[in-house]
This record gives sequence, C-alpha cells and structure tokens, in this order.
Amino acid sequence: MSSDPAIVVSDLSVEYPARGPSASCVALRGVSFRVEAGEVLGVLGETGSGKSTLAAILAGRGLPLRASEPGPRVSGGDAHVLGHSMRKARKRDIAEVTFHVGYLAQEASSTLEPSLTVGENVALPIFERDARYNRRSAGERAATMLDTVHLPLSVLSKYPYELSAGQRQRVALARALVLGPSVLVADEPTAGIDATVRDAVIDLLGQLADHAGFSAVIVSHDLSVLRRATTNSLVLQAGRVVGYGPIEDVLANPEHPFVAGLATALKPPSRRSERRPQRSSAD
Repeated sequence: MSSDPAIVVSDLSVEYPARGPSASCVALRGVSFRVEAGEVLGVLGETGSGKSTLAAILAGRGLPLRASEPGPRVSGGDAHVLGHSMRKARKRDIAEVTFHVGYLAQEASSTLEPSLTVGENVALPIFERDARYNRRSAGERAATMLDTVHLPLSVLSKYPYELSAGQRQRVALARALVLGPSVLVADEPTAGIDATVRDAVIDLLGQLADHAGFSAVIVSHDLSVLRRATTNSLVLQAGRVVGYGPIEDVLANPEHPFVAGLATALKPPSRRSERRPQRSSAD
C-alpha cells in the first residue's frame, strides 16, 4: 500500500468570481489538512460554510479550465489529489482525478438518468470513458456494484422512478464506485433517506473504508455518519477550519465558539431524573 497521502490541502482559498450583478464570493479561506491512504475524513459545517465547494474541488468537478468558464477558482494555496495539483490542473490532470476519485454529489439520486435502466445508469461512467467498451463486461461490472451496495440484481432492468429514494441513493453510490476509485468524495450521502436505509448506507461506507488503501471524504451533518464511518472530522465555519480530529474529541473539547455551539446542539437531550419520594415504613 502506498504511504503517500491521498489528499494534501495546503492553505487553500477558493472564490467564485463576480458574474454580472453577482459579487465575488470567497468560499474557502486558508484551509489545510491531509487525508492519508486508508483514512476517511468527515466534513461538518453549517450551510454556506464551503463544504460542498471543498468536496467538488477534491473530486475534480466544476473547476474551470478557461478564464471564461464559470465555477470556483483556487485563489490561494493548493489542493493535491493523488499527486495532482488542483490549482494548476490541466485537462489531463482533471481526467486522471475524475477517474480515480468517485464523486457522490448532493442529492445524487436525482442525477440518475430517468430514460436509462439502473444497470445503464451504473455503467454510464464506463461508456463516458470509452464508448466502445464491451457491453457485457460493463453489465457484469454494474451487477457487481449493485451487489456491493446491497441491492438485488432484479433492479438492473428497472428505471429510477420505480425505486425508492434510498434505493436510488445506493444506485448513485454504485455509479460513483463503478470505475474502482481509490478515493470517494461523498456530499451528504444520507440526506433525504429514511433511518433504516441510512444505517445501511453508513455501514456500507464503513465497509468501504476497510479496503486496503481506500480513502474517502464524507460531507455530512449526520453525527451517526461521522461517528461510525470516519477516522477524523473537519469542522468548517465561514470557509475556515474551526475544528479537527476524531469527532467525539472535537465536540468534547471545542476550541472555537461555533464548535461549542455545535456540541451543545448535537448533545442528546438529558433525561431529567425525577425521584419519587420513598415511602416510609409507616406508610
């Protein structure tokens, strides 16, 4: 197994340039961390904290290759993903990163192609890489991926609208894993699915982390995901890192007011112990 880190983020700042009436927006400010081979990093933060921007950049998605293209720009520092600089990324670098990094975007289940069967949806990244790839081999790979995410092979010929939200989310996860990535970036993988399926997805993410050298970055507001599927967690607030470490340690010893507030909000409600007066022997 390679000892090189999967991801190295050094003083990374990212902004969305002004476009028309919209002013420029700084999404990330001086963010630094590492994800070692075999590590699963959780990312936690409020809406607008830069979580999804960070996820997209680490997955090599959305970065403009020309100045005229819309999208976030690395304005300071850098992020190296599997050795590729995202600040100086060229088309070839992006192609390498998107091949080796699986990406589960927010509300990924809604990005499935409605006119394609489940099997065709899962195999889609294969044909985006090579339109002449053997269809039987691609179908076998899709079936293997469905088994990996604990879906029956009977769903291969179904269409997304015939599945539940939880099943569609697992199909999207199978699609993100179909190329056999060494890194997975998942943005809110359990959002919008019921508790039973959520636990199955969390367990699956935990199992993936057991594979030798497999690394992941999981953006989630779900504390059970961070507790059960991550090694360390990064807390973002207004684009800055305000907490880092195992999630329980971060919440137990907050070093920033935002993390302290988060710890209080996530703390389970205390049960009031109401003692009934004991009866005396005379009663």
